[in-house]
Amino acid sequence: MSEVDKAIKKIRAEIDRIDDRVLELLNERARCNAEIGQLKASEETTVFVPSRELEIFERLEAQNPGPFPSAGIRNVFREIISASVSLQRGVRVAYLGPPATYTQQAAIQQFGQMADFVAASTIAEIFDTVESSGAEFGVVPVENSSEGVVSHTLDLFVESPLTICAEIHVSVHHDLLSKTGEQRSIRAVHSHPQALAQCRHWLELNLPKVPQYSTHSTALAAELAANDESIAAIASPVAAQLHALRVVHSGIEDVPNNLTRFLVIGRKAPKRSARDITSLLFSIKRDQVGALHRALEPFATHEVNLTRIESRPTKVRAWEYIFFCDFEGHIEDPNVAKAIEELRECCDFVKVLGSYPRADAS
Repeated sequence: MSEVDKAIKKIRAEIDRIDDRVLELLNERARCNAEIGQLKASEETTVFVPSRELEIFERLEAQNPGPFPSAGIRNVFREIISASVSLQRGVRVAYLGPPATYTQQAAIQQFGQMADFVAASTIAEIFDTVESSGAEFGVVPVENSSEGVVSHTLDLFVESPLTICAEIHVSVHHDLLSKTGEQRSIRAVHSHPQALAQCRHWLELNLPKVPQYSTHSTALAAELAANDESIAAIASPVAAQLHALRVVHSGIEDVPNNLTRFLVIGRKAPKRSARDITSLLFSIKRDQVGALHRALEPFATHEVNLTRIESRPTKVRAWEYIFFCDFEGHIEDPNVAKAIEELRECCDFVKVLGSYPRADAS
């Protein structure tokens, strides 16, 4: 054995010793979590507390001396927390299926691999599943950085009793997948409408004469491609692995910094965190001049930072709209509470959808 081999063997023995200690600490942590689980069971409280998880991640990242990369801390502890939650009583999460969709990727990013995931065929089914207690939480897409809002999700919030518990940002990269991996074999391209739109320019340049077809999800498109050599799917690398597809072209999205925002929906409002945002719906009095200006004025008056606003037809009367907006702060903050109170005075309809932790920008 060379001196280098001897040195490596010695270091590996030290790594084994450290791993044994890490395992011991993980089990010590698990025992503490089990005790918390018993206490929560007596109060029937949720095991998912986004404000607490955010506190853990940020505390550890702030005090990390290195050389372990801070970017990896959240991933490691996400799975530790997921395993700990499963020891308490687990958490059931509905997502837009089938497996390997970006919505499932978002759900795993938020809840970890140990959660019990339930695939739904439509966004409406996710809402129904959570409302009927078929799942404790649901994950739904709401906005893409290049294509804007997912209108159907916003429409469902109007009548739903559910609240927003957290938000998730997922970096989306689309691959063109097929069974053969050969572009010349492609006679049709299938994907979710948002994915097709996000790759519009690439498709026009490279497959201008190939028809495009919408599916409920990118993963469903991958399933279709796996059964027909003439079909290509726009989907994720995870879908390619799951369905044994080959990559025709990778990274075909038109905008490289392509983010999709997802929302976690549930039946109970989360506890406040150190950096909350609030979402609400409102409709203005359409027969009054300057009604929208008056509706937005309370936010400026009380120094509430409005971060986004989107209008949607009410589908009740022509040219009548509901506005979906996000702003910084929690509904219990005095300035936020006052702004909402004044908003109610000048609107026909106001519905607070929830205050929840703001996700990282990246």
